[in-house]
Amino acid sequence: MAGPVATRIASEKCSGCGLCLAVCPDRTISLQGGVAAVSGKECISCGHCQAVCPVGAVTVPTIVSSMNFSTFAEDLHWLPFGEYDPAGLVRLMRSRRSCRNYTDKPVRRELLEDLVRIGTTAPSGTNSQGWTFTIIDNRQDVIKLGNLVAAFFKKLNRMAENPLFRLAARLCGGNRLGNYYRRYYQTVAHGLREWEERGVDRLFHGAVAVIMVGGTDDASCPAEDAMLATQNMLLAAHAMGLGTCLIGFTVHAVKNDPTIKKQLTIPIAETVHAVIALGHPAERYREVCGRKEVVPRYARL
Repeated sequence: MAGPVATRIASEKCSGCGLCLAVCPDRTISLQGGVAAVSGKECISCGHCQAVCPVGAVTVPTIVSSMNFSTFAEDLHWLPFGEYDPAGLVRLMRSRRSCRNYTDKPVRRELLEDLVRIGTTAPSGTNSQGWTFTIIDNRQDVIKLGNLVAAFFKKLNRMAENPLFRLAARLCGGNRLGNYYRRYYQTVAHGLREWEERGVDRLFHGAVAVIMVGGTDDASCPAEDAMLATQNMLLAAHAMGLGTCLIGFTVHAVKNDPTIKKQLTIPIAETVHAVIALGHPAERYREVCGRKEVVPRYARL
């Protein structure tokens, strides 16, 4: 998101190559007297100018190059276009599956925090970086969250099973309650019974940690930003030896029950867009995951 210009240029180092001008999305830099100079009034602090400068003349003090990862050593050299193995990348993407069986081994905080840092390497609208991350790092609190979500869906099921409530909801301009009743009521009711009677966790599947990815309402596209960050985290978690599963029922509960948000100390001005269950996987597969055949559409205007 554009703000005051943070870019600094050491004119005595500048070679006048103009590369920083070409990559600046806000056109904040221009050549003056044969060297680069800050001439604009807005900057999204993307750091492109600093990253492209061949002589180190440009700095953006509001950003840091190293992300201080705790569990691995970061390589700060830029990877040029076309110099990564596409087959290896696709293998990682296809190997990552939704994990629904976990061991009871805790996930170290260092791993969870590194996953959050990795999430922030994703692109965001106008570089607003308005994402938020809420971590639950132990199984006991995951269970407590499960109880809060279960209480929400018990109320929702009681409403959905009442035909008068479904009729009233439809007359008010939508049929969300009726659609929920047809698609999810029975499954949720069965899951609630298993949870209450036998302690079977159909929500988080025994995961020992949860990361909630949200966004501030003043970001330009908070939902998209959160989901892009989430995908980075899912792939990184697999590379780190962790299993993950997106829990959409929890997203729905947190969005619609303010008491859950309050319990989690999530500010009102934030919306949770993804909930990731994490843990050490108790699963092992033989081959990569398949997908339905897709036929792309070409448009001509």
